[in-house]
Amino acid sequence: MLSRDTNYATNPIFIRLLKRNGVFLFAHLFTHSLSLVLALALVLGTTIPQSSLAAENTTGDSTHNSASYTKKGADTCIKCHDEDNAVPVFPIFKTKHGRQADPNTPLATLQCETCHGPGTAHVDKAKNKDVKLSGSIINFGPRSTTPAAIQNQQCLDCHENAGRVNWFGSQHENNDIACTSCHQIHVADDAVLVKDKQQTICFTCHKQQRADTFKRSSHPLRYGNMACSACHNSHGSISPGALIKATVNETCYTCHAEKRGPMLWPHAPVVEDCTLCHQAHGSNHAALLSTRVVFLCKQCHSPQGHPSLAPSGTALPGGTFSAFGKFTVGKSCLNCHTAIHGSNHPSGIKFLR
Repeated sequence: MLSRDTNYATNPIFIRLLKRNGVFLFAHLFTHSLSLVLALALVLGTTIPQSSLAAENTTGDSTHNSASYTKKGADTCIKCHDEDNAVPVFPIFKTKHGRQADPNTPLATLQCETCHGPGTAHVDKAKNKDVKLSGSIINFGPRSTTPAAIQNQQCLDCHENAGRVNWFGSQHENNDIACTSCHQIHVADDAVLVKDKQQTICFTCHKQQRADTFKRSSHPLRYGNMACSACHNSHGSISPGALIKATVNETCYTCHAEKRGPMLWPHAPVVEDCTLCHQAHGSNHAALLSTRVVFLCKQCHSPQGHPSLAPSGTALPGGTFSAFGKFTVGKSCLNCHTAIHGSNHPSGIKFLR
């Protein structure tokens, strides 16, 4: 039997079980002994990597790979990158990245070079007044000469968690959007993380969505009362439109819970997809509807057997069919069918109550 005193690294029973049950046995026995880790290394034929400050740079650039880290780290950088420099760095000390007391931050390990890579070559060029400094270090931002994939990998080395697991293959990643296209690192407050400022960052690319927010009916994005991230995950999602939930409806229900149901008498398009009737970013019709109510309803409902005549002059008060005019003015269908999202009333089959 396997006990707390078992030498897992050499025990043949354990090795056979590990090969058969894999990671499940590993997870179950991990807390029993540190020697379990050694056994896993023996079975898989691997060795446990040792951390090193001079780790291989992932840029694939021979200049970077042959470079070395500076002796004084950030103290070397701030000699040039002060508040008068074109790229000041002092504000980073007001952010989470700049907390040296937190062992998980860049400043607690290799400081600036945790993200920017070995900086000795960069410093040497600066001392020689070489104007071509960009190729000697990993740089970020809109003027960066470093490919977006390399920039992003520097960020993902720390930030590849559950919220960003779908980044690879996402629309932003496929279009070579860098993290720093949206995020600012050397600032005290990153605008994209502030609710009333986030939309200004998103709207720099998403012009049509910005225009929609100025229509008669819209979500309160431009007033700062709602952020784009309330509905979308910019780091990627399994749902269409990079939504935060699996479906459009589930996303809408995070705020509009009263529409969720289940209803005694559900309205089919409501259950299927909210965007069958609504335009999420804005509309020139009330309640974000894609068109006027009477036209919207007639896309599915036939007027046969019901006084829902086409909204023309003959159906208005004073026309040939003036008796039916009350059904085509004002809210039209909603004058009677008030519970249009579904009803729990025993007699609500027609959504009248």
